[in-house]
Amino acid sequence: MTVTGIRLATVEDTHAFGRRLAGLLRGGDLLLLTGPLGAGKTALVQGIGAGLGVFGAVTSPTFVIARVHRPDPSLGGSLPMVHADAYRLGDAADPRAEIDDLDLDASAEDAVTVVEWGAGLVEQLNDEYLAVRIERLDDDTRVIDLVPHGGDWADRLHKTEMM
Repeated sequence: MTVTGIRLATVEDTHAFGRRLAGLLRGGDLLLLTGPLGAGKTALVQGIGAGLGVFGAVTSPTFVIARVHRPDPSLGGSLPMVHADAYRLGDAADPRAEIDDLDLDASAEDAVTVVEWGAGLVEQLNDEYLAVRIERLDDDTRVIDLVPHGGDWADRLHKTEMM
């Protein structure tokens, strides 16, 4: 079940949606975020991190490529979140080899892995993943589509009120 056309008027709405999305997630999940620069990918991941109850601020990992955010039990966290940004890898001679060098699959079973700009590069990490497409309209409204790939993603989306 693809969920399309979720409209988010503000950054706060994007954070809140990320927190709701976090309620669906479990260890081993892979999310691929796509959208143009400024679409709100990192804002969504900040909401996911808040919903998962991870330590520290979630910021764009563009220059470090990937960050691991450990769960904070005092915030109710129990799952780590790996946040990666493959934007700079698009210029690499072999971007898939660069992804392999990051060893994202080393913690994939225990963590929620969220990759910005990962389409076409990280799908091999998991046969089951959720593609999250974000579009930013001229009035700064974000429109999100959730596209499940394999596993029980369609069931999870169907059983949860994501709108």
